[in-house]
Amino acid sequence: MTVEAPGRALKLEPIRSIKKAPVEEFYQSGHRTCQGCLSALPMRLMAKAAGPRTIVLGTTGCMYVANTTYMTTPWVVPWMHTQLGAAGSAAVGTSAGLKALMRKGKMKDEPINVIAFCGDGGGADMGLSAISAALTDIEYNLLIFLYDNESYANTDIQTSGQTPWGAVTTFSPPGKKFRIMQRRWKKNVPGMLAAGHPDTRYVASGTPAIPVDMMDKVRAALRAGGPTYIHVLDPCPKGWHYDPEHSNELGKLAIETGIYPLYEVKDGVLNFTGITKQIAEGRRRRKPVREYLEKQGRFAHFKNQDYAYFQKKVDEMWEQWIIPCVVAFSYGGPINITGDIPKVRNRNVKRENASWAGEPGHSHEEFAETPDEPQEPWRDDNELGRYPWALPSTGQ
Repeated sequence: MTVEAPGRALKLEPIRSIKKAPVEEFYQSGHRTCQGCLSALPMRLMAKAAGPRTIVLGTTGCMYVANTTYMTTPWVVPWMHTQLGAAGSAAVGTSAGLKALMRKGKMKDEPINVIAFCGDGGGADMGLSAISAALTDIEYNLLIFLYDNESYANTDIQTSGQTPWGAVTTFSPPGKKFRIMQRRWKKNVPGMLAAGHPDTRYVASGTPAIPVDMMDKVRAALRAGGPTYIHVLDPCPKGWHYDPEHSNELGKLAIETGIYPLYEVKDGVLNFTGITKQIAEGRRRRKPVREYLEKQGRFAHFKNQDYAYFQKKVDEMWEQWIIPCVVAFSYGGPINITGDIPKVRNRNVKRENASWAGEPGHSHEEFAETPDEPQEPWRDDNELGRYPWALPSTGQ
């Protein structure tokens, strides 16, 4: 038996083309984000796609601090601040409150969008339990919108569960003894939520670097009914250390290299979208991850063995996962799935009776013999034109 969420959702048609995007702006100028910030753009696109009959809830983070200068705000639609980690709770409470007021006749009975946004620290880490709980409350229509700049950027770039392997943060500076301090692979939040919440009708990933795809997914989530979730990658000039003019380029490169996939899970059916769909269907080749990593100062300490290890991990996502880049289990992996030729995701880890033993799967020492030729395109010597794909140095 399928339980449907009562209440009505706004009928929002797909946009499909930038020329058909709404002209009205419901997130306007006046915010105080950093130059080149790609976290402000998804707020604008999300509000534009949702339209005027929308209530926005924002947890503490970059998009709260930057949008609440004293007595001013860029939000045209009603919005409310909520506590760090409380996006899921605030969304359920607001949706339930609206439903109760409409039932009692205290306000007009009409479909109203409820969108709660959070950062990766406040959502993927501290707020994950509240988001999980919200996705099980299928009687309420709401959207959890997580903007992911891969760190606790509001408090000066600390490591979060979304910080990539090897990246420099204030909590993971490289040193002489340990060059790689961030040894955790990025948490797979949208895949985890899609797999763990089968009653959730819509889960998707996106990026403002591909604006139409992101706006269409916002509309798809809002018209699906019930609780929904969208995960959005937002390059951050301050935390990633690059020139602000390259934010959109890096957002696209994350997809083109296969590091960050675009997909949607609608009523339990997975569909890749955009560039990721072309890669999955073999119509497009993934770019080397080095093209993406070496454009960011947070990876400036990488040696060739680090690039090789990162590439290997991304290759495994595409070649060994049951669902490429979405479901992370593989034959011979951490659950008891057997096959004629088990695929072990990390050669430095021993497999014993379908369980893991040995060192954690983040070691890159298997590439220790990789020659480390002087190849540092983030340096000013790129003026010689030796590495045409590299961006100019920002001096950071």
